[in-house]
Amino acid sequence: KVLTEDPEMAFCTLANREDLNPEEGSIHHCLYQFTRNEKLTETNKLLCDVCTQRHCGPKNNIKSEKKYVYTNAKKQMLISLAPPILTLHLKRFQHAGFNLRKVNRYIKFPEVIDLAPFCTAKCKNVAEGNTKVLYSLYGVVEHSGTMRSGHYTAYVKMRTTNNHRFDLVLQGQSPQETGPVKGQWFHISDTHVQAVSASKVLSSQAYLLFYERLL
Repeated sequence: KVLTEDPEMAFCTLANREDLNPEEGSIHHCLYQFTRNEKLTETNKLLCDVCTQRHCGPKNNIKSEKKYVYTNAKKQMLISLAPPILTLHLKRFQHAGFNLRKVNRYIKFPEVIDLAPFCTAKCKNVAEGNTKVLYSLYGVVEHSGTMRSGHYTAYVKMRTTNNHRFDLVLQGQSPQETGPVKGQWFHISDTHVQAVSASKVLSSQAYLLFYERLL
């Protein structure tokens, strides 16, 4: 379903993207690139029904595809509904000719991340006036090895059960906290479980990141 939005607000975000200045090689930079404003020109022009009807008349009078009117446009992917659980999947492969190669580059990620610069200004489940959409890290999946073989391990934060938090999340509300959820991190590899520090987690080569909403 295509909705007509206010063109002045279509590319606005909850927080100013220009103030972000993301560090290259960080999850913020990945999100910034994924949600960047793209110009659709030349062979990527957008088919405009309004322009076509204005130029050629009603659709039922259009007999040739050559009569369709294409126009320059802008495109941007933004978050319209902040999820209770945020899952970020990093692309860990690239094409090398006819082969796939694993990407081993370290991507920096924080314990608390703010999605506001990547959310539309009319984000459906963010209270009016809020300029932050905070999430706390609670899980990381890491892969070691190659594209052909390897081993998956996980880092998980054990948090104190908070029924009030769970109720708020289920109701689509936020717990209104601004710091990382307190708890102990553990590294899990098959049946082996070991307590680790937060710094150890943040230095891992993340493949999947799991965050829970705070604000």
